Amino acid sequence: MQELTASQDLTTLLKNRHSAIKFVPETPISRQELTEIFELTKLAPSAFNLQHVHYVPVMNEDVKEKIYQASGGQYKIKLASAVIAVFGDKSAYTHIAEMNEGFLSLGIIDRMEFDTSVRDVTEFYELRGEVFQQEEAIRNASLSAMMFMLIAKDKGWDTCPMIGFDPQAVRNAVGAPDNMTPVMLIAIGKEDTDKRRPRGYRKPVSEFVTFDQF
Repeated sequence: MQELTASQDLTTLLKNRHSAIKFVPETPISRQELTEIFELTKLAPSAFNLQHVHYVPVMNEDVKEKIYQASGGQYKIKLASAVIAVFGDKSAYTHIAEMNEGFLSLGIIDRMEFDTSVRDVTEFYELRGEVFQQEEAIRNASLSAMMFMLIAKDKGWDTCPMIGFDPQAVRNAVGAPDNMTPVMLIAIGKEDTDKRRPRGYRKPVSEFVTFDQF
């Protein structure tokens, strides 16, 4: 039998992934299964390879209850196998040296290139200030979160990204430090297909793409 091409596999995955509104209760997901998803998620792109994202998978029932309360009582959190709190690190740029040390030690870049990179990236973020640093944390964490949801679907898990929550309450629930900005929650589990809705209206390409300029 002829194997499907990578593009065909990806097309099928993209068409099958959608946001689950209800999950099958009491469907456990293991730390090992989540770790396998994160092992691929770490390949997501990020500006200057700073890897701004930080995930907190919540399976402990007490912590999960706090997240449930922080979400205003969205019941999908109670039914989900886990809820993933996604954070973006506003101070990720301060770790640029750590991110490039491997290249330096392997001789891929020399000391001058290393020092220049550290200086330029640090200045890039510091000159643009706190608002930009926050935006970058959210932007890069969101790229990673989309990758997480696609990989989860590829491994047989369904997800739902969530933005309806109290950011400070979520931060408090998982003990996140101040440099970590809450970006979204992702509920993960096995979808209860009895409650599945048809996919919502999608704009035709001509309505959201204009080539060269608006």
